[in-house]
Amino acid sequence: MDNQVHIINHPLIVHKLSIMRDKNTSVKDFRECAHEIGLLLGYEATKDLGLEEFDLETPISKMKGKRIERQVALVPILRAGLGMVDALHDLIPAAKVGHIGLYRNEETLEPVEYYCKLPVEISERQVLVL
Repeated sequence: MDNQVHIINHPLIVHKLSIMRDKNTSVKDFRECAHEIGLLLGYEATKDLGLEEFDLETPISKMKGKRIERQVALVPILRAGLGMVDALHDLIPAAKVGHIGLYRNEETLEPVEYYCKLPVEISERQVLVL
């Protein structure tokens, strides 16, 4: 399992983040940029999903197709991660969604979990934490 941190400095993401940070950006433009960033990050985050072969029939002949090996779960950290759920669902419509609520203890600076609702079969899925 790959638990490395990947820093993405893609020009489109950097550009859209700057638009989002501008105090003059409208709510509509902010949401559109958040959705577009979610698509770009989702594309990058899913590049190493495993594939499995399966038999399919095209209009011309039979062939081996490929599909995602493990089902996916999207788990946003409330509230910031919610902005990426729709974009990732556009990429992976069959993904189940769970939620985790965290806040930071101001004294210890440690995360405190206040909510956790995950799909029942979460251990069998590839999980993307948003």
